[in-house]
Amino acid sequence: MKIAFAADPLSGFKIYKDSTYAMMTEAASRGHELHVFGHGDLIFDGKQVQANAARITLTGDATDWYRQEAPKLQTLTGFDVVIERTDPPFNMEYIYATYLLELAESQGARVVNRPQAIRSHNEKLAITQFPQFIAPTLVTSDEARVRAFHEEHKDIILKPLDGMGGAGIFRVGSDGLNLGSIIETLTHNGLRTIMVQRFIPEIAQGDKRVLVIGGQVVPYCLARIPQAGEVRGNLAAGGLGVAMPVSAREREIGEALGPILEKRGLLLVGLDVIGHYLTEINVTSPTCFQEITQQTGFNVARMFIDAVEKIN
Repeated sequence: MKIAFAADPLSGFKIYKDSTYAMMTEAASRGHELHVFGHGDLIFDGKQVQANAARITLTGDATDWYRQEAPKLQTLTGFDVVIERTDPPFNMEYIYATYLLELAESQGARVVNRPQAIRSHNEKLAITQFPQFIAPTLVTSDEARVRAFHEEHKDIILKPLDGMGGAGIFRVGSDGLNLGSIIETLTHNGLRTIMVQRFIPEIAQGDKRVLVIGGQVVPYCLARIPQAGEVRGNLAAGGLGVAMPVSAREREIGEALGPILEKRGLLLVGLDVIGHYLTEINVTSPTCFQEITQQTGFNVARMFIDAVEKIN
C-alpha cells in the first residue's frame, strides 16, 4: 500500500511516545510505502486535490529516524489511504483542511478518520450524543446558569470547548472561590460557550484513555493519573501514564459507541473515561499507542494497521 500521513512536522516527533510514529513503524514493517504532508501542503488546482508530499523511509535509529525525499505534488487519489494525524488546535485552518480532504474523498481518495466525521465531532461536545454515559453536564455561555449548576452540584469542572492537553480546565469547590473570574475568563464575558460538569472524584485513579479501532475496544487502556495536587490527568499536564486492562464499565462504553462511531467514518477513537463516566471523544489524532504497548506488550499499532488494510 501507498500510505500518506497528514501530520505535523516530523522534526517535532518524540518517537519514544508518538503514536503516529508507531503507526509508521508497523506499516513500514509490512512493506507499505510511506509519505508525509502537512495541512499547509494541500492544494486544489481547480480540478483535483493534491498535496506536496514527500516519501520517507525509516532508519531504525532513534536519533536520526527517517530519510525524506524531495516533496512532489501528488493527487490524494494516488494514495491507497490518507491517514489524518495532525494534532489540534482544531482551528479554522484545521477545518479548511477537512474541507479539502472531504473534496478529495469525493474524487475517490480514502481518508482516515473521515474529514466530515472529524469536523462533526467536537471532542468535548460529542459526549452529549450519549447522555446515558456522562456525568451531570451543562453547556452554556450564561453566567447565571453556571452559578445555578454550581449551587446544585457544589464541586464542578469548567472547560473550554476547544482546549487540548488539559489547557484551560478549572475546578471550583463548594466555597465557589474565583467562580466569577473563571466564568468571565472562559466565556470571554459571555461571548463563548463552555462546558461545565460535576466533579468526578475517581479522577484520583486516573483519566482513562480507552482506544477503539474499527469499532473494537483495545483490551488495555492508559490511566493518566494526576500528580502533585493537580486535578488534570493529561500527560501534557504532567499526568502519570499507567496501562491497565479495561474495566467492565469502560468496555461497556466502548462497545456501545464503537460500532456507531465506526459507521460514521471514525476508524480510530480515543474515549476518555473517569470513573463510570465518558468525558471526551477524541477523533483528531488519538494517542497512547506506545505507552500501552510498552507496558503490556499488546501491539496497538498492529491492530490499527490491520484495520487500515481491511478498508483498502
